[in-house]
Parts: sequence; C-alpha cells; structure tokens
Amino acid sequence: MNPDIPQIPAILDIVGIAVFALSGALLAARLRQTFVTMGFFALVTGVGGGSIRDLLIGAPVFWVRDPWVAAVCLGVALVAWFTPRRWWEGQLLEYADAAGLAGYAVLGTAKALAYGVTPVPAVTMGIITGCVGGVIRDVLAGRPSILMRPELYVTAAALSSALCAAGMMIDAPRELVWTLAGAAGFALRASAIRFGIHLPAYKREDA
Repeated sequence: MNPDIPQIPAILDIVGIAVFALSGALLAARLRQTFVTMGFFALVTGVGGGSIRDLLIGAPVFWVRDPWVAAVCLGVALVAWFTPRRWWEGQLLEYADAAGLAGYAVLGTAKALAYGVTPVPAVTMGIITGCVGGVIRDVLAGRPSILMRPELYVTAAALSSALCAAGMMIDAPRELVWTLAGAAGFALRASAIRFGIHLPAYKREDA
C-alpha cells in the first residue's frame, strides 16, 4: 500500500460512500422514480467521482474489485426505498455529506500526487473525487448541478484539495496535512450550511 495515499479506516470509507449514495437515492425518491433508477443514482453518486479520478490518473478503478462498495450503494438504495424520505432529510445528512466531501477531496488529491500527477491537476482530481458523483447525479436528474449553485460546496472541496497539495509539496508530516486539510474543508462547508454563506454571483450589466 502506498504510504502517500491516506488510509481511511474501512468502516469510515464505507460510511462516506454510503452517505453519498444516500443523497443519490433520496433524489430519485423525490422524483418518484423506480427502484432501478434509485439504485443507479445511489451507485453513480457514491462512486462516480472516484471512478473518474482513477481513470484519469491511470489507477485501477477503486470499487471494481472491492466486494463491498457496489453492494453498500445498492443496499442504501434498498433502505431508502422502504423508508419515508423525511427520515433522511435534514442538516445531519448535510453535515455528514460535508465530512465526506472534505475527506474524499483530500484522498483524491493525495492519490493523484502518489501517481505522479503534478500539484494543480492533483488538486483538480481532489475536487473531482468529492464533487463529480453529485454532478453526474444532478445532470441525470435534469436539475441544476452543484456547479450551477452559489453555495460553498465545490469551494470547500477545493480548499481541502489545495491545502493537501501544498502541505505535501513542502514535505510536512502527511497525517497532519491530511487532517488539517480535511478539517478546513469541512469547517468551510459546515459554515456555509449553518450560516447560508455563498459565493457572489456575476452582476455586471452590459454597457
């Protein structure tokens, strides 16, 4: 195992993927879709970002040989199918998603660097890891994606990714870098949830 790639405890890794998958399943539920659609949304949201990252950096796609990831995503969809949607909606899920966003942004950046990707593209790989599953989900659902909304979501992933890349480039202790980078991204996203912080929109009028 490459020591330059953060080793997330297996249970936390599965929980993080499950949270992303649940957001996909709940969107399908909100749209009154079939279980097949719900399962697909759960899977693509849970593994979409990491899959694209691995394909771009030339790494084995992380979930293809893992017996648990796809099963957990489909299991989450099954749970969502048989439970009222209101049980799962609220800020607790948003905060859990924020933790997953920051953690996987760090993981994606560190993994890209470990595969020889230069810092700026590696930061992009971190953002892709944390966000692209949700982007694919939203595009398939025909609604504005997180890229088209002003809330601090992609920005939080970018912060974690940039801090991770910067810390690793100056050879700071890896575990400290990963922890601080993840905490910073989570804090930014959590602040946005709590206080409604968002980026300003373009308002310049044509002359």
